[in-house]
Amino acid sequence: MYNSYFGLTEAPFSIAPDPRYLYLSEQHKEALAHLLYGIRNDNGFVLLTGEVGTGKTTVCRSLLDSLGPKTDLAFILNPKYSVLELLAAICDELGIPYPPGERWLKVYIDALNNHLLRSHAEGRQTVLIIDEAQNLSSDVLEQLRLLTNLETNSRKLLQIILLGQPELLDMLAKPELRQLAQRITARFHLGPLSQREMQAYVQHRLTVAGVERPLFTRRALHRLYALSQGIPRVINLLCDRALLGTYVQRRSRVGTATLKQAAKELRGHQRPPAWRPWALGALALALLAVALVLWQPRLWPSLPTASAEPKPLPAKPQQQASQEAASVPAPIVEAPPPAAPQDPWQWPEHIPLPLSQAIAFRTLFKQWHLDYKPAAQPAPCQFAKEQGLGCLIADGDWQALAAYNRPAVLQVEGEQGQSFYLTLLSIEGDKVKVLVADQQFEMPSDELRSHWQGNYSLLWRLPPGYDQPLRPGSQGLAVAWLEHQMAAINQRQERKLPEATYDFVLFRDVKAFQFKEGLAADGVVGPETSMRLTALTDGSVPLLAAPEG
Repeated sequence: MYNSYFGLTEAPFSIAPDPRYLYLSEQHKEALAHLLYGIRNDNGFVLLTGEVGTGKTTVCRSLLDSLGPKTDLAFILNPKYSVLELLAAICDELGIPYPPGERWLKVYIDALNNHLLRSHAEGRQTVLIIDEAQNLSSDVLEQLRLLTNLETNSRKLLQIILLGQPELLDMLAKPELRQLAQRITARFHLGPLSQREMQAYVQHRLTVAGVERPLFTRRALHRLYALSQGIPRVINLLCDRALLGTYVQRRSRVGTATLKQAAKELRGHQRPPAWRPWALGALALALLAVALVLWQPRLWPSLPTASAEPKPLPAKPQQQASQEAASVPAPIVEAPPPAAPQDPWQWPEHIPLPLSQAIAFRTLFKQWHLDYKPAAQPAPCQFAKEQGLGCLIADGDWQALAAYNRPAVLQVEGEQGQSFYLTLLSIEGDKVKVLVADQQFEMPSDELRSHWQGNYSLLWRLPPGYDQPLRPGSQGLAVAWLEHQMAAINQRQERKLPEATYDFVLFRDVKAFQFKEGLAADGVVGPETSMRLTALTDGSVPLLAAPEG
């Protein structure tokens, strides 16, 4: 579904074992070397274990490519067989005929032995691979040991590879299976990929599918490793679902929020409608505003407006203050907070943590010369719309945020693990200025990035008449504005569009602009494209950094 949108030739994260997507990490190469050693030296049993999805079958398929045409292979995928059923399945895999209806152990073993002797005489090798071997019973494992007794004076006639989860190691440690354990001469346990290997794995699969540019932000890859723990199968599932979510959102790269949503869906949660995150955010802030009004004598005095001058509050005993608050109707006043924090990564104890988002948005609106009072006005995005502004709530990397060049509300993680919001005011070289609980800090950008959780909220100037993304065929004042913007950017003459209709020429210009700006080049003018356009022509918007020149 999303392949053409991202420029992919096929789905890169299918869990089907396609050899073209084979990626061998260092430990996968080592595991393959152990298997080859065991097979080529006629050592009987070879053991490969690992957690679910670590790539045991992938390594085994790579092994098959190395064995050559003179190897006969029996691959057992369903090991929940009785002894007789397993022997019958091996014969079927190798094309060994046996008398119908003869359900005797000796019949199968004789037929298998005769076949192996003939194959040996022809210079052929026979390999039996049993996947999910932890599901084998002790009786079946003992019978497999006996099959390795089929041999000549110089070599084993049957090589057996057991693939299994760590539980298989526990089974082989049982006293009754010690003889089998002693015959395992080559063994390897596959662990998960390292973070560096995981990033190379993701990019390898994208490249094979036709896209060499990164489709995941840096922070999204960090989150992917935390969610997948380096297990390739989980990586595939998460990446596939996250790319689908990013396609639905019409974004160019997968961010951490989309990845976290993908993880929820894979755990069984249903994806909420596209409007739900906005609606829930608005509802939460609306409830917060109600709470602020109800508890104003206690909480809101710590949140001054932009026009309020700091005035020290007289100190009162706590009991007296509580009695007065309970007995006297409190007027709606706004007073300055107590001493602000000295550590930007320690939220001040005197301000309730849930207020951090409201404080950060109030500062953001102040950059646009707007006085936003969360207790008395609607949720931020609704207030923005009333002022002719739009909200962009997104998830991405530092490069994308800096490219917008707008002040932003960021969610960060404090030193003690608490999550709160701050306002990014400016970027000057490798330094940034932020406002935390009404106190300004200057710090290296790397320090902020190490605490930033990857999401941001921006404000942008709505084009005239804009109420929804513009597509070919759209009509109205916003399309006329778009033609004016593209004519100015491309230094061409502005055209008079019949009925102000979004036509092919405009579509071509928009796609070229989007491609140049690193956006999804789909010709749809949504918030991100509109913001980039207004940044080039509107000198009244606040900026993070002064434009070059």
